[in-house]
Amino acid sequence: MLKAKVNNKYDFTIDEDAKNGIDMIEVKEGIFHIIKDSKSYTAEVLKSNYEEKSFVIRVNGNKYTVQLKDKYDHLLKELGIEISSASKVKEIKAPMPGLVVDVRVKENDTIQKGYALVVLQAMKMENILKSPADAVIKKIHIKKGDAIEKNQIMITFA
Repeated sequence: MLKAKVNNKYDFTIDEDAKNGIDMIEVKEGIFHIIKDSKSYTAEVLKSNYEEKSFVIRVNGNKYTVQLKDKYDHLLKELGIEISSASKVKEIKAPMPGLVVDVRVKENDTIQKGYALVVLQAMKMENILKSPADAVIKKIHIKKGDAIEKNQIMITFA
């Protein structure tokens, strides 16, 4: 299931049923011919940012900005990490109870988005928690060997 916000105004839910009854052919790269409910549409992808799941498309001459969110985005939001506001994140919380296997940063480190911060063992699996944005490490609240609880603050950013 996907959630789509169009022009930062209209919300839609796209599930498997929504795909039924749509006939879509890619005419050439980035240009599609779509038939839905006996109506014909031409859609062109003008801009795409797959990392942020944002797109600018033109449908029958009208331009739309589309922001998509999938089940993983909703899970991250529940954990206190929202992709669209990643640069505003002030802390990293434990997504689940577990054991801290490794802390790969220290206070005052300057890190880039995607940098590995902590290795957390949970349910017999090692999970690498990465930075959601470029940041400076203000405080580390955990150390190697700590048993942590879900939503426990592990790292605070400056």
